[in-house]
Amino acid sequence: MTEQSDKRKMLAGELYRASSGELTLERRRAQMMLARYNAVTDGAPDLLLSLLREFMGSVGDGTVIMPQFTCDYGYNIHLGRNVFINYHGIFLDCALIDIGNDVQVGPAVQLYTAQHPLEADVRRSGLESARPIRIGNDVWIGANAFINKGISIGDGSIIAAGAVVTANQTVRGRPWVGVPARELAAKKVKASKPALLSKGAAKKAKAKKKAAARGTA
Repeated sequence: MTEQSDKRKMLAGELYRASSGELTLERRRAQMMLARYNAVTDGAPDLLLSLLREFMGSVGDGTVIMPQFTCDYGYNIHLGRNVFINYHGIFLDCALIDIGNDVQVGPAVQLYTAQHPLEADVRRSGLESARPIRIGNDVWIGANAFINKGISIGDGSIIAAGAVVTANQTVRGRPWVGVPARELAAKKVKASKPALLSKGAAKKAKAKKKAAARGTA
């Protein structure tokens, strides 16, 4: 197995050796770029965007990533327009991480495309593989959520804080909560809506409901 083929195998989702010379150098380059990016203190949007575009696959206008951001390679990450990634994001991009437009990502969210063999002897040999993560438009991912390899998240979805989205789940539409993450039932979503309102708005909603009840009595 040549060093060049390890990168090809990684990108194809096949077993590969992350310790190959080519991939090791690419990870070092990414760490150098991340050190520059995470060290910026003046928060100049144009400077930060230009730095991201030097090592990421693609970055849309209006996208912001707060420090300290961490990834493996960078070139496997594609971000749409107006993406906001809060502090301490960790994206292990051994495979594609594709994020759509107008996506909000909370602090300490982790996206892991890497996977290790279940067989101990294969794991011991240093082989591993990766599967892509795809996130649609208008998605909100809460703080400390974990998105596992091979996951697709549909447009407009909400992943609750601390949720663990595991393999073989396609997340669409309503909020997903818990460990492992499960879709919140429609009646629970309706019941939780007042909690999302401010206290003033909640009082108004309650008063309006009472008035309507009196009108039909």
